[in-house]
Amino acid sequence: MRFLYPLLALSALATPAALAQSSAPNSAAPLLASAAPLASAEAATEPVLVGAPVGLNRALVPASTTKAKLTPSDPDKPSFIPVPIAFYQQETGFAGGVAILPVWRFGSDTTVRKSNARLIAWISQKKQTTVQLTHAIFTKEEKFFFSGELSYFDLAFKYYGRGNDTDEDVYSNIQYPLWVFDEKALVKVKPNLFVGLRYRLTDLGTVKLKEDGDDEATPDSYFSIPAKQRGGYTTSGVGPALLYDSRDNLLATYQGNFVDAHVLFAGKGLGSDYNFTRYMVDARHFNPLFGSNNTILALQFLGQYHTGDVPFREWGGMGATLGGSLYNNAYLMRGIYEGRYRDRQFTTAQAEIRQKLFWRIDGAVFGAVGQVAPNLDDYTIDGLRYAGGAGIRFRFNRLDRLNIRLDYGVGSGGNSGIIFAVGEAF
Repeated sequence: MRFLYPLLALSALATPAALAQSSAPNSAAPLLASAAPLASAEAATEPVLVGAPVGLNRALVPASTTKAKLTPSDPDKPSFIPVPIAFYQQETGFAGGVAILPVWRFGSDTTVRKSNARLIAWISQKKQTTVQLTHAIFTKEEKFFFSGELSYFDLAFKYYGRGNDTDEDVYSNIQYPLWVFDEKALVKVKPNLFVGLRYRLTDLGTVKLKEDGDDEATPDSYFSIPAKQRGGYTTSGVGPALLYDSRDNLLATYQGNFVDAHVLFAGKGLGSDYNFTRYMVDARHFNPLFGSNNTILALQFLGQYHTGDVPFREWGGMGATLGGSLYNNAYLMRGIYEGRYRDRQFTTAQAEIRQKLFWRIDGAVFGAVGQVAPNLDDYTIDGLRYAGGAGIRFRFNRLDRLNIRLDYGVGSGGNSGIIFAVGEAF
């Protein structure tokens, strides 16, 4: 049943795209909800697909001669059409909602990358709620870049406690509300290089212990959270940020590099309940193999390090798929449960091979390694945790290389899970 749901959702999402492309081939393909902000560095030059199976083409023929126009005729103008979304993850179960995903370009210079925003709202069968507004904006001539989010979460998760060696059988079910405001304001200093400031605010509500009939859960992990933090807290920090981005396309990169680095100083002078410093770097590399774009190697390194008094929700979390703007919307250690291992220092790296197969179908295999620890000198070879898996991709929107992704991952700690999302993992 878990596999049937993504396939049904895929069918529902693909049908409007086929209708739009068969009736308005010069229009941009309709936009979809994504776990990552949408932007594009180039327009596809491929013609509209005519090689789909005959039965599929017949099923998608409009009943009337009225043209379906789901997106603006100008691909550089935004669309505000609500789109239904559906997905499954081990942390949420089945979930569904709606999204509005405008994508646009300032000015007529096609070398300027497209800007985008995303308004998404969903609820899950595990009684979780998310309302998230994200954006990535390039001004004319890319003189400035703004990126960030304003989000509300009502989250319910298994909490395994702190450390790199937590027991998979010892966990508590917890639930809490969370507000996040995160904004980067950067200025271009040379092509592809931006510098500026980043501000991040999180407001955590009361952390509650859920007693929902899970006989295997215990309260021990919940009570390992200091009582002051269980009552809720605010963190607020600001600091310098740097971005280098030479990727040819931000949604499904064929070649290029990406480095995002920042330092965040959180303190009571900014309204934070805790004083700490965060150092983060996210570096990615992409290049074609075997002389064509049919096979792509994708690599990522991410480090999140802290000094000072860091509350539990701000620790690095291995197995992150809901990190949002903190991790630049990357999916880390796929197959490991969200926040399965948490601590002050977090390092991870992943590699993925993306292979074009046939029609609009691509395949991928991936692997990752990571570790958390209280201090960097506590890292050990034996402490490494692993994750890996494989997946398929459906190229929904050729114009911007927008893929629908279905992955299956397994990882250390006895975890495995399906991830159904839109856009590449990183």
